[in-house]
Amino acid sequence: MKKYVSLDKRSKKAQREYYSERRRTWGELNPVTRSVPSGKAYNRKKEKQRIGREFRDGFDAGSFFEKNLIFV
Repeated sequence: MKKYVSLDKRSKKAQREYYSERRRTWGELNPVTRSVPSGKAYNRKKEKQRIGREFRDGFDAGSFFEKNLIFV
């Protein structure tokens, strides 16, 4: 009959074997911790994307001045 030896008293090799037998796969899940960026923090990339989107959607200074002409 095998005598039980506690895990902390086993050799490193035996501990690795024990843990590898009990380890399971993550499957499709990636176990890397992900963080959500704070909405309050300033993000240069976000600001550049917003400006680019405005110009791409047809914002131009000419149409702005035509609508708001002030005659002196």
